Amino acid sequence: MNDTSDALLTVDHLSVAYGAIRALRDVSINIQTGEIVALIGSNGAGKTTLLRTISGLLRPTDGAIRWQGDPLHTLPPHRIVRMGVCHVPEGRQIFANLGVRENLILGAYSQPHDKSARLAAMERVFEMFPILAERRHQNAGTLSGGEQQMLAIGRALMGKPKLLLLDEPSLGLAPLIVRKIFQIIRDINAQGTTILLVEQNAHMALTTAHRGYVLQSGHVQLSGPSKQLLEDPEVKRAYLGG
Repeated sequence: MNDTSDALLTVDHLSVAYGAIRALRDVSINIQTGEIVALIGSNGAGKTTLLRTISGLLRPTDGAIRWQGDPLHTLPPHRIVRMGVCHVPEGRQIFANLGVRENLILGAYSQPHDKSARLAAMERVFEMFPILAERRHQNAGTLSGGEQQMLAIGRALMGKPKLLLLDEPSLGLAPLIVRKIFQIIRDINAQGTTILLVEQNAHMALTTAHRGYVLQSGHVQLSGPSKQLLEDPEVKRAYLGG
């Protein structure tokens, strides 16, 4: 278990319920600055619930979430974004009827109203995603699936996150585009952004991440360095097709 004393984010004995259904049970994880941490598990294991709770969209029934030691789970979502936690949700959830540029501008709503800083952030996104620069005047709904995923990530980067929550970034994408998206994830991390990654492709997630957690039925079943999890017989059997 990693030392949590200087963790960027700590989830401490967290439980979350949808009515009578307990989606998370006594979940504890921690994320250190500069890491990519993967969350893997079957459908319904609680991965998306955990991300939604970290970003303030759900409230825990028990336990706590701490950001650099301070309580996070009591704050509304817009405050959490301002603290540096940005969430790219499953299914992208871009604004299909707005242009690429307008989608990106909306991602900067939590930042001070400094037009030059916003434009500089947008140019950084365009440098990372040249195809978005080419498509900047198109409606987002006309983009391909991979381009929409790039836009969703770019929109989150406009908020200058310290921690980026990525929920199923490869969902519905062709293998070539998946490889491109994961290289982008590595590049974002190399530039200093910490990442918590939920991903159905367990092999891709664990070969990208530094550490991982395996969620099953709402609780942490296994955790450890990614290389260790890749060699674990139970992980191989359940998630890696081996």
